[in-house]
Amino acid sequence: MITTDFVPGSPCMLDLGTLDVPAAAAFYGAVLGWDYEPMGDDGEAMEGGMFNKDGKMVAGLGKLTEQGARPAWMIYYSVADADATTRAVQSAGGTVRVAPMDLEEWGRMAQYSDPLGGQFAVWQPGESKGVDLVDKPGSLSWTELYTSDADAAKEFYGGVLGWRFSDMEIPGGEGTYTLITPSGLPEERMHGGLMQVGEEGLALAGGRPYWHPVFNVTDCDAAVAAVTDNGGSVQMGPQDTAGVGRMALCLDPFDADFVVLTPVDS
Repeated sequence: MITTDFVPGSPCMLDLGTLDVPAAAAFYGAVLGWDYEPMGDDGEAMEGGMFNKDGKMVAGLGKLTEQGARPAWMIYYSVADADATTRAVQSAGGTVRVAPMDLEEWGRMAQYSDPLGGQFAVWQPGESKGVDLVDKPGSLSWTELYTSDADAAKEFYGGVLGWRFSDMEIPGGEGTYTLITPSGLPEERMHGGLMQVGEEGLALAGGRPYWHPVFNVTDCDAAVAAVTDNGGSVQMGPQDTAGVGRMALCLDPFDADFVVLTPVDS
């Protein structure tokens, strides 16, 4: 489970890069019950801001500006030293997309691609450790990587972020799912998973691996109905997974992917 103590290696923040900030804000408001708070003065209000749920910050939102980039969620993992992590990424064959930079007093961030092209980011906390709400309805509850090479991904992320891994067979003989736990913590603190998929499974990102967030919702079917009613689409589900809950893989109106999950114990 994800908690807000944000130990090194745990997901601590996420933001969405989109083509249309007001439209994306309206979509996620309808689907996840989020309130959008623009940042900056009136001239900049359309460029980005923060999503809140019940008065607590749950994610960021910004205008996509990178040439050729697809709308997508970026997941940030907590680190003690973003500069040291950057050196580790480079030594392990990854690419620095955004060099470490300070965001005023809030913290220090950097963005990377893993050796196979999967994009992720890190956050070195300052005054802000990360989002204020996790593992509750309308907030992040899991992170997931679709990759072309699970063994290579485990080697890279294990070395860079210190993760521990445990494999489990997917029911129905559909392959292996690898569970991710921060270094030094018990398995009940696992925060994500990775899965090797074929070319079709990576089509959304042009054949590259990609991360997506899983959001906790009280009613998966109602969330899916809100997705389709507000211009999004469903790639998979809703379906029940034993011991996990009911989930669906969705796309927002600009094809940014995310999962909605009603946990089995909710």
